[in-house]
Amino acid sequence: MSRLNYLFTSESVSEGHPDKVCDRISDEIVDLVYREAKKSGMDPWKVRVACETLATTNRVVIAGEVRVPDSLLKKDKDGNILKDASGHAVINPSKIRAAARKAIRAIGYEQDGFHWKTARIDVLLHGQSPDIGQGVDNAADRQGEEGAGDQGIMFGYACRETPDLMPAPIYYSHKILELLAAARHKGEGDVGKLGPDAKSQVTVRYEDGKAAEVTQIVLSTQHLDESWDSRKVRQVVEPYIREALGDLKIAQDCNWYINPTGKFVIGGPDGDAGLTGRKIIVDTYGGAAPHGGGAFSGKDTTKVDRSAAYAARYLAKNVVAAKLAERCTIQLSYAIGVAQPLSVYVDLHGTGKVEEAVLEEALRKVMDLSPSGIRRHLDLNKPIYAKTSAYGHFGRKPGRDGSFSWEKTDLAKALKEAVAG
Repeated sequence: MSRLNYLFTSESVSEGHPDKVCDRISDEIVDLVYREAKKSGMDPWKVRVACETLATTNRVVIAGEVRVPDSLLKKDKDGNILKDASGHAVINPSKIRAAARKAIRAIGYEQDGFHWKTARIDVLLHGQSPDIGQGVDNAADRQGEEGAGDQGIMFGYACRETPDLMPAPIYYSHKILELLAAARHKGEGDVGKLGPDAKSQVTVRYEDGKAAEVTQIVLSTQHLDESWDSRKVRQVVEPYIREALGDLKIAQDCNWYINPTGKFVIGGPDGDAGLTGRKIIVDTYGGAAPHGGGAFSGKDTTKVDRSAAYAARYLAKNVVAAKLAERCTIQLSYAIGVAQPLSVYVDLHGTGKVEEAVLEEALRKVMDLSPSGIRRHLDLNKPIYAKTSAYGHFGRKPGRDGSFSWEKTDLAKALKEAVAG
């Protein structure tokens, strides 16, 4: 029996958090490769990106393995592609650096210790390992389907706590930072004096299994005016926090912790080093659901860490949207080079209107869960990933450009029909 009365907390971090700066750069590079593939006529199904970013004081290091169009490769004066001592094609760093600078500028970093124009950017990308590549490509030859790019387990989750079928604590933690970032970019009043780096945390009291009120609010945000103290920062941000929480009640005895350590002037990678993939709980469900451990940013969608996690969220959301359950957790598992998932597991947390085993069979019927099937169904071979890098990969609005297609609820009818029989 699930607990009905409890407190639960989730955190979010802004686009200017050091780790999120790295996620953004890595995803800008994924988008760059997809755009260049389209321009050059390269089949987007052949794109491979595994890009990791490190950022520190005025320094960015970009490393990883890729399969990219010729337009992103270094060539000699005769137009021949250059290769390194290991036989990997050499990446031309110019467009990669430009994408990184564009990301840093868009976030808003123009401070002495981290500036989009002056930061040193090292590009250490090289061609994909043929041993890894054959696990995907040869599986496609044998099975007519694309093999998974690696082994692993992925989880999806949905619940009825918010309009976007997300857990309330992470939903509102994201929303606070999104509103503040939007106001900062517009230069609204004193909010325009906030810096890009921020963290939020919301504790929700659940009564009878439903989100009832907020009992703790934590926000630490960078500010550019060194004269500001915690009281001034609260004065600036409180209206946006209240707007973000909307109809969710703030408890009368709610504790507010706004910049509890005082000044927060030095932020971003100048204050703390950042790495791609260190905010996987922020990216998903805020700890309200299991996580398989794999990060998303910097990866093309042959990597099931990303694509299968999107598929699992899509299926879980459609289960709840179809009113087959109030809460749904789905696990998928894969092996490298094998197309179809090794297992599909469903937990409806005692809220289901159908047996979990029936639903597990139905999910395989309504969607091809091979990597190629997922990419095809959700139309993932596009430059749509930079915008996923902050404020969560889930609980977002599907875009006209095909972004966040995994947030659609267009499978609900097919699911109902499949479980009916």
